[in-house]
Amino acid sequence: MSDVTPLMRLLLHKKPVDTLLALAELKETYASVVAKKTDCTYPYTLKILDDLEGEGLVEFNKEGRIKHVKLTPRGVDIAHDLLGLVRHLNQTKEKIGEEAEEITQEED
Repeated sequence: MSDVTPLMRLLLHKKPVDTLLALAELKETYASVVAKKTDCTYPYTLKILDDLEGEGLVEFNKEGRIKHVKLTPRGVDIAHDLLGLVRHLNQTKEKIGEEAEEITQEED
């Protein structure tokens, strides 16, 4: 897997994934709201959003001094896929925890 793209590298980190998922939930919002929702600093959130914009996943709409951010159609698709993956991984984690608990109970 030596063909790791910049987008793959970006989406293999927690904060960019959290940012995409937050935008999927919030629809159109401000960068400061995304920063607060993802428990991330405002400057780092802006960097993530700029990277996501460069990959065509988010777009900014400026109305006077106000700057909104939202997912592009491609961003919506990827956020949807990531949400499914996160749900699947959480279910797997819960199942492993249940199996470990059963093994522990059997040993007692």
